[in-house]
Amino acid sequence: MSIDAEDSRTAKVPAHSQTLSRGIRALEILAEAQSPMTIAELSEALGVHRSVAYRILRTLEDHSLLIRDDAGRVQAGPGLAVLARGVSRDLQTAALPELTELANELSMTAFIAVWDHRDSVTLLTVEPRHSGATLAQRPGTRHSFSSGAPGIAIQSAISENAWARLAPGLPYRPEARAAKVAGFATSYDEVLPGVSAIAAPIQVTGGMPAAICVVFLGPGTDAAAIGARLATSAHAIEAQLQ
Repeated sequence: MSIDAEDSRTAKVPAHSQTLSRGIRALEILAEAQSPMTIAELSEALGVHRSVAYRILRTLEDHSLLIRDDAGRVQAGPGLAVLARGVSRDLQTAALPELTELANELSMTAFIAVWDHRDSVTLLTVEPRHSGATLAQRPGTRHSFSSGAPGIAIQSAISENAWARLAPGLPYRPEARAAKVAGFATSYDEVLPGVSAIAAPIQVTGGMPAAICVVFLGPGTDAAAIGARLATSAHAIEAQLQ
């Protein structure tokens, strides 16, 4: 094989940084973890030797993307919050007042979910100020579009033909067709046992649609009223984004 032919073949293969990929994956694992992790646990989750995991963690720690407690366990650090502020900045700014009002009015955790290829991902969340036990919904939490009201609501704001192009092989749920008519989506017992979610789509000018959502324990006793309230908030956010 000539050098030119080999270079041509090589040029067609995108170059990826394995170290960067592992570092990003480590952050994803830590963001999803329910509690701080040991280096051994993280290295096992990454599928790498502990020495490799340690080097990755030291680099992330230097940038405040993770922190270690007194026992040496690691968790997501404040540097991630700084980076997150730049993601969908306009949407976060427009949504925060509405989320705060919703959370305190309904005594439920309110959040914004956005489209990310085959998942809906929590972008911003607000818990009620004065309430008993509430469900936490941390930014970065992701769920497949095959489960949960946020994904149904986002799907409902996209035509079925457009969805087939955006997510080939991922079904367009019948519930999304119903949500398109109702203006909101509901789910129960889909993502977590005994948990309900209600969500309304948000049309984002020049971008993919998002959803404003609430989650709570038990079935939705007044889903229609809550869905209508969420739709009102969604329209207010859309007006702010104009």
